Amino acid sequence: MRLDQMREGQHGRILRIGGEDRLRRRILEMGMTKGSEFYIEKYAPLKDPLELTIRGCHVSLRVREASEIEVETLEGQREKPAPECRPIS
Repeated sequence: MRLDQMREGQHGRILRIGGEDRLRRRILEMGMTKGSEFYIEKYAPLKDPLELTIRGCHVSLRVREASEIEVETLEGQREKPAPECRPIS
């Protein structure tokens, strides 16, 4: 499944980040790395961009950029993840 196919309120985990080198590097620098868990906060009124919480930080991505990220949904999580803004190692 791709990130742009997820709905508001869903939790997921990043499996793979694709796209051109510049886009991929920018996404990785924002802390969106393989294995990171996230929560879809909301979509803008026209469905672009989307806002997600990852590592305790709010990140907005264009739907086109989100389509380059392969994810899996995590079932059974109903609440937002606890804030844990921490340095990327």
